[in-house]
Amino acid sequence: MQLITLELCHVTAVEEGRALKLETSGLTLAVFNVSGEYFVTDDVCTHGPGSLSESYILDDVVECNFHNGAFNIKTGEVVSAPCTENLKTYPVKIINHHVCIDISQEG
Repeated sequence: MQLITLELCHVTAVEEGRALKLETSGLTLAVFNVSGEYFVTDDVCTHGPGSLSESYILDDVVECNFHNGAFNIKTGEVVSAPCTENLKTYPVKIINHHVCIDISQEG
């Protein structure tokens, strides 16, 4: 396994309080801008087929547009039912004004 850095988007591509859906390297991701900080999670809700990048965002919580379960954007932790499984998050690095994450890939 090797660690590779994925460049997802320029920081200006995600407005504050919004999210951007991206598909890359077999992943479907949501890039969030929370008060000028960037966070990356899987885009699909752990409870159903809802897209979190297209869901309601308030501060650091995203409420799924499918069954209204909610997650903390920063930690991926469940905030409200019916969700019970935490959301996968990815550590973010800003490199040359681009939002980046590291992923493991078979080498």
